[in-house]
Amino acid sequence: MDWFHSEQACLDYLERLRWPNEFVCPSCGAVEAPTKTSRSRLICPSCKHQTSVTAGTIFDKTRTPLKVWLAAAWYITNQKHGVSALGLQHVLGLGSYQTAWTMLHRFRRAMIRPGRDLLNGIVEVDETYVAIGDKAIPVGAKRRNPNITKTLVVIAVEMLEPKGFGRIRLRRITDASAHQVIPFVKDVVQAGATVHTDGSAAYRSLKDEGYTHQRTVMMGSETPAHISMPGVHRVASLIQRWLLGTHQGAVQPAKLDHYLDEFVFRFNRRTSLSRGMLFYRLLEQAVVTAPVTYKQVVDPSKAVKLEIKELSG
Repeated sequence: MDWFHSEQACLDYLERLRWPNEFVCPSCGAVEAPTKTSRSRLICPSCKHQTSVTAGTIFDKTRTPLKVWLAAAWYITNQKHGVSALGLQHVLGLGSYQTAWTMLHRFRRAMIRPGRDLLNGIVEVDETYVAIGDKAIPVGAKRRNPNITKTLVVIAVEMLEPKGFGRIRLRRITDASAHQVIPFVKDVVQAGATVHTDGSAAYRSLKDEGYTHQRTVMMGSETPAHISMPGVHRVASLIQRWLLGTHQGAVQPAKLDHYLDEFVFRFNRRTSLSRGMLFYRLLEQAVVTAPVTYKQVVDPSKAVKLEIKELSG
């Protein structure tokens, strides 16, 4: 609150994050100091295009004060196990649950950095089923049986020597076939790395893709699966515990991808001693992440159609 005591202080901070060196016009690409108006508009001296610090970011066209947005980012990164939309609403004193829910989903979209480094070394890969429900049961409410959905998620865990886990990657998949798991491995694991899997036939082509494939057949083995492949089993357990604990298992399957992104963001930064650095990294990515509206968050198909339209236009 000392740093971001006014909207202008928030704008100045976000401007430094978005353009750390010099202002770059989003229209013509000119690198030149802009003319600033009284309404926080930035005018390019070359093409006269008007923009703002928040235009084209997750803060685009928001009616929520930036002070609240930055307070939300601080609270999100300071909670070790994450925060639910209801918890965020109470902490920030928001009048609308939908506002808190949308803010969280916008921040989740900023938690994955484009062009991030691929996993390397020895990487365990396996699938797990994640149980999620259609609705959380409020405290004190009459208990009912939620509609439980089991969603398949593929996990990749970087194994450290002599022990320990490095970074992870997660993705929701429709089945455990080679058409689903092989593209995932190629997207998240560096070619030439050692990929450790179970005896599934879906991974047989990994060697042809340039990986060293280490197979461990679990069926009939005297060694338990959680001993043979400790990384993926540990992460699978943590995911389920996190979803049930922080979110009470109330996650719609279509939106699970973004919750998995948040889990990856938190897990890969679990050893960070500076919460301020997590706050900085989240906002650094927030000012380069495309905006998404409430309707697009509710109906992901609209966001996909919008992205296709922008690419084709």
